[in-house]
Amino acid sequence: MRLVRWGVIAAFACTAPVTAMAQVERGELQIRVADPTGRPLRATGTLASEAPQLFRTFAADTVGQFAFEHLPFGTYRLVVFYEGFTTYSGLVEIRSVLPKTLTIGLSLSPFTSSVEVINEHPLVDPSRTGVVFSVSLPQLQDRLPTVPGRRLLDVVDTQPGWLMEANGVLHPRGSEYQTLFVVDGLPMDENRSPAFAPDLQEREVQAVNVLTGNYPAEYGRKLGGVVEVSTIRDTQQGFHGSADIGIGSLATASGSVGASYGWSQRSITAAVTGARTDRYLDAPVVENYSNHGSLSGITVGYSDRPTDADRLHLTWHHRENSFLVPNERLQEEAGQHQERAAGEDLAQASWMRVVNSRFVLNVRGVGQWLSATLNSNAQSTPVIVAQDRTLSRGYGNASVAFDTGRHQVKFGGDVVIAPVKEQLAYKITDRSFFSPGTADTFLFRDQRTDREGSLFVQDNIALGPVSLSAGLRWDRYSLVVADSAFSPRVGVAWAPGHRDLVFRASYDRAFQTPAIENLLLASSPLTEAVSPGTVRLPVLPSPGHFIEGGMTAGFHGRVRLDLAAYHRTFKQFADADVFLNTGVTFPIAFASAWVSGLDTKLTLVPWHRWSGTLSYSLLKGTARLPVVGGLFLGGEDADTAGELPITQDQRHTLRGQARYQISDRLWAVGSVHYGSGLPVEISEEQDLETLVTQYGAEVLRRVDFEAGRVRPNLSIALGAGAELWRGDRRRRLMIRGEVTNLTNRLDVINFAGLFSGTALKAPRNALVRLQYEF
Repeated sequence: MRLVRWGVIAAFACTAPVTAMAQVERGELQIRVADPTGRPLRATGTLASEAPQLFRTFAADTVGQFAFEHLPFGTYRLVVFYEGFTTYSGLVEIRSVLPKTLTIGLSLSPFTSSVEVINEHPLVDPSRTGVVFSVSLPQLQDRLPTVPGRRLLDVVDTQPGWLMEANGVLHPRGSEYQTLFVVDGLPMDENRSPAFAPDLQEREVQAVNVLTGNYPAEYGRKLGGVVEVSTIRDTQQGFHGSADIGIGSLATASGSVGASYGWSQRSITAAVTGARTDRYLDAPVVENYSNHGSLSGITVGYSDRPTDADRLHLTWHHRENSFLVPNERLQEEAGQHQERAAGEDLAQASWMRVVNSRFVLNVRGVGQWLSATLNSNAQSTPVIVAQDRTLSRGYGNASVAFDTGRHQVKFGGDVVIAPVKEQLAYKITDRSFFSPGTADTFLFRDQRTDREGSLFVQDNIALGPVSLSAGLRWDRYSLVVADSAFSPRVGVAWAPGHRDLVFRASYDRAFQTPAIENLLLASSPLTEAVSPGTVRLPVLPSPGHFIEGGMTAGFHGRVRLDLAAYHRTFKQFADADVFLNTGVTFPIAFASAWVSGLDTKLTLVPWHRWSGTLSYSLLKGTARLPVVGGLFLGGEDADTAGELPITQDQRHTLRGQARYQISDRLWAVGSVHYGSGLPVEISEEQDLETLVTQYGAEVLRRVDFEAGRVRPNLSIALGAGAELWRGDRRRRLMIRGEVTNLTNRLDVINFAGLFSGTALKAPRNALVRLQYEF
């Protein structure tokens, strides 16, 4: 069976080319370095910017050439070094998908001592019509994951407008399961939290861009927020790589090794990772019962530039995780043992071609297989539950981009064919938890094929101090229901007078498809037998209208302020129903909802050894009943009318981080995170004594039942890093350490909610990681 699966995946990936290079608004810079006589120099240097945040190093080959691929649009400072020659420092603007070529001539230096060059990085991008928060590789490396596999999720959670709920589930501006990950151009719209799918292999991530508005028309299906992830490295000649090992509290251990070998035009990479911990999910009780988890993965990649006009990438990976469902107190006393596992196999091929130096053609194809299982022993309470679901997905995409005068145009489309299989069974073992009439046993099996397609066109227009983005997208969706929609997108940026002040406004029409995890069951009329008297309706796509306005301002070349106010309205607002603290969720939809808020971030670029960020988010959201979908067992049915706060309605969120470069090889970092607390959905029939028995009195003290919210949470973290040894040719040994929740404060994330379950934040946790680069 496994050979058959891989045959299908490989066949699809090879017959439908895929580009890992087609990420939206990405360009390429090709440089050639020579001396005054034209002789090539094997120079080294850096490319850096604060808009977007990016820092890359390079070493030219024997003919003095190097190519920076996958550069987000923006302005960069390029610095080039070669011993005995003057240092070059200049600004380079990337605004086109067409490769940009730059020839740099270095002159002989009349001085033997070093020469100081201007090295201020661009702070504001006046051409961007929406706010994008970027995270560069050094920033990623500074942060250690609180739980193995969550580093990328933790980094996204530090950005304004994002909230991480229980078990690593990201919520952009109040949306549930509407996060789109775009990994090297491949959109992944399934839930990527640790409880649902294997991790995204944090060691491979090179840069991250986070969007919460003004989405390009190329993006669709999940638009609460977009996380663009780049894993492809610039081709470096020779043998390079890194290895790391980490240990921490709660029996946490991790290790990885990865290496690449590069020629002048091609490279091959491979990486292996593994980790384990005794706190994989966010536990419902302070005792942290039965919470062991482990994960592993292997990735192989190949990149090639067969001609100056062609780029080819091939990638394959296998990832898996397995973990126990953490017990409540009554479940631990009963001897409950529930185990979950997930696996992913993915193969993709990619090709990009520059045609006549004017057009860029991108095509892509992907074969993906995802699985998830849940098994329970006979002592499980209040139900014994078993689940087995799989998703096999074929994805194909093609696009063409070109520049004409003031216009940068891109158009294309994609198609998705994804067979889905679901199976779930339960047996009630304690009827006192459920109302009379609830079915004692239930068995569901179904399989269908998801068929989706889209077309899009996008035009970015430069009009002096004004920049415009206009796009139109058409989506077709067919799984439980069939629907289609047109989605216009428009944005404008105005930079009055100088490059350090930009005003922005945008409108996005979104057509968001339901979460695919357990969608067949959540929409099936067979579940009416679970709770008699209910009527089952399918979960529909969620249309939305997003309006945003804001500004970006730079001060003295060292401080940047980003501010965005927004208002979103939805029909069929997507959310999820958690199945009895198992972490298994079923998609639901409220009749409608609205979300309004304010996101702001203050960034200090390196200044007198200091750098840091301070952000604040204000959010208020209301959903209107009734609810469709889910798997509500008897006694937990949702009301059929009225309004209530959305489950992610945390009014105030404050985050801060400061970094101090103690010396060239030693640094320290500290961070603080404050949240005003999420809503609590406790029914009037809920018995507080029973809740104490389930979760403990100390947990209930962290809930404000009168206000209907968990109490505010506060977390402080401290970390440090050092370069222990530095050799030649990029070799170095580094150590990093971090202590999270320094005060060991007990904070509740969610509590006993109909839609969210119960989860606690981790106690004080120490992590140390040793890394060797070569």
